Amino acid sequence: MTEPNGTSARAAGPLATRTSGTVRVVGSGLLGASIGHALTARGVDVVLVDASPAQLRLAIDYGAGRAERPDDQPSLIVVATPPDVIADVVQRELEAFPDAVVTDVASVKLEPLRTLRERGVDLTHYIGSHPMAGRERGGAISARADIFIGRPWVVCRDAETSAHDLSLVEGLALDLGATLIEMTPEEHDESVALMSHVPQLVASLLAGRFVEAPDGSLRLAGQGVRDTTRIAASAPELWVQILGANAAPVVAVLDQLAADLTDVAEALRDPDVPGARRAVADTIRRGNEGVERLPGKHGQNRRFDTFVVMVDDTSGQLGRLFGELGDLDVNVEDLRLEHSPGAPFGLAEISVVPDAFRRAVDGLQQRGWRIASTTHD
Repeated sequence: MTEPNGTSARAAGPLATRTSGTVRVVGSGLLGASIGHALTARGVDVVLVDASPAQLRLAIDYGAGRAERPDDQPSLIVVATPPDVIADVVQRELEAFPDAVVTDVASVKLEPLRTLRERGVDLTHYIGSHPMAGRERGGAISARADIFIGRPWVVCRDAETSAHDLSLVEGLALDLGATLIEMTPEEHDESVALMSHVPQLVASLLAGRFVEAPDGSLRLAGQGVRDTTRIAASAPELWVQILGANAAPVVAVLDQLAADLTDVAEALRDPDVPGARRAVADTIRRGNEGVERLPGKHGQNRRFDTFVVMVDDTSGQLGRLFGELGDLDVNVEDLRLEHSPGAPFGLAEISVVPDAFRRAVDGLQQRGWRIASTTHD
């Protein structure tokens, strides 16, 4: 049985955990409440604190933790507040609980660290970290215990970090199902600029072109444009803080991207000029090479073959499709669903290992499934 927030029902009992004692989570929004749900499901005592009484009560009502008490002595404190107050809250928590290890889950690591050092704060028990997890919608109501599973969790240790303190933060990440990655704050901020912050801006800029687009154009929207602009639904208030705190690395990537856009735009102004078509082809080819470098399933740089199945828009069809793939001894490596506008069916794009491709396609066709397209080397 699964509860609406994604936690396992309490009847299942606590799971094995590396995290013990009381964990104090400051900030009960999406990440803070999700951490609370995941730890509470493992029998950990979670204390929730939030500047918003309404947000705090909501997170507690959903089961993410309990309210603080005067006698609380947390062993680990997780700061999950907006980026613009991270340094203030980390300093306050370090001073209030000098025996606790304090980490934060902000998406920018260098600026808060610099601020704390400039203030002369004792950072012996502070370790910055960042789970690469989230959803387009924020707040305690959107929190889920499973959003960290399989996601990277960056830990930024330094020479002062003790093995004991590091084990607490790493144990938290592992308990939540994340994959540990160690980086310096500088490496982290440069990496998220390229992998997270600039993609957000690109998605938002492209989606912004839809505001004045004709309705007829919008009706042509397929899975490609939806995939490209999915994160454009993110909260502007949060992203103003994130981008402002990581401005220099973001600007460096944007300048490079702007130069690339200028080059391809110039090539397309007159496609018949010698070299213009090659410039466009090189742009697409370089994109191919970049995508191939992205880690795939289980962190592997592995390519899969794909086929698209037409699925009637009636109950039970997806279950039947997966059941028959199982009968064919075909493991689904990835799945994307697209609804066909105005048609009574959807399109399921299935990725499989190359050795299973022909068995899957032939087997499904023999069972009456319609294959819309295939990609197979």
